[in-house]
Amino acid sequence: MRAFRKVAAISAAVLILAVPTVVWAERQNIYDTWRLHNYVAAADVSKLADQTTMSDYSRKLFYVMHAELNDKSTFNAHCRENEQTIVLGCHVSGQGIYLLKVDDTRLNGVEQVTAAHEMLHEAYERLGNSEREHIDSLVTSTYTKLNDDRLNKTIALYRQQNPSVVPNELHSILGTEYPNLPPELETYYGRYFKNRLAVVGYSQQYEDVFNQRRSAVTQYDGQLSSLKGQIDTLQAKLSQQETDLNTRRSQLDSLSSSGQRAQYNAAVPGFNSEVNAYNSGIEQLHSLVTQYNQIVAERNAIASEEAQLVQAIDSRDQQPQSQK
Repeated sequence: MRAFRKVAAISAAVLILAVPTVVWAERQNIYDTWRLHNYVAAADVSKLADQTTMSDYSRKLFYVMHAELNDKSTFNAHCRENEQTIVLGCHVSGQGIYLLKVDDTRLNGVEQVTAAHEMLHEAYERLGNSEREHIDSLVTSTYTKLNDDRLNKTIALYRQQNPSVVPNELHSILGTEYPNLPPELETYYGRYFKNRLAVVGYSQQYEDVFNQRRSAVTQYDGQLSSLKGQIDTLQAKLSQQETDLNTRRSQLDSLSSSGQRAQYNAAVPGFNSEVNAYNSGIEQLHSLVTQYNQIVAERNAIASEEAQLVQAIDSRDQQPQSQK
């Protein structure tokens, strides 16, 4: 009997020790269950999960973080911390995912890509140390091989602010904005998206909205530069012609006043021809100036559209001045 009691006591001790161990091992599931208890995703949040083809696992991460679509004021209360750049979303560890609501229909895709991007931050936090190190090496290697100018500038900004976040940001950016990733990375991102290219498509969709307008402005600026060169050259030519005509007119007046009619009559046709050439140049100048002003108006209209689009996704209280 004593021996039985001893064994029972040892078993109880093992059980007591095992319970905290199990709780620690399952702490993430316990936390997730607690966060999801009685939680119902808002319709716009659920729609974003659908549109970005989130897997069951990544949808769970998205919902565990109680993702929200916020107007600018509410969004800034959650995400703005002396940021000087445009911020579309933020992942606050252990608290939530906050997304800027973008109402401009021309920018369809912004909310979807931002939702997927921020969800991947939560996914990254949950990686084990060894897997995270491996994924870091994969995304860093892929980034280096891409050598994409836009991405290089983005990562340079992150490095200036906090170099430690670069792997985490690359993990989200590559997963949502770039097609044709190495097979191992594609397989890895497959745990989060049923169709990752659908997310990339949203990224390309709204990027094209900006790129088309920037390209148009650049094209207009090239035309304006060429026209300005023509206008400046023609104005200089007309200025010289005007000077020459004034000199010729003085000569003709002198011939006329001195009674040299034959010489005067002989010089008049040449003078009139020069006057006609000058007047033709003036008409050409007016045409070039009209064309220049028309292109300026078209160029500024496109630039104004781009400024409106930037404002639509800029959560900052102080809007920057429109740029050319």
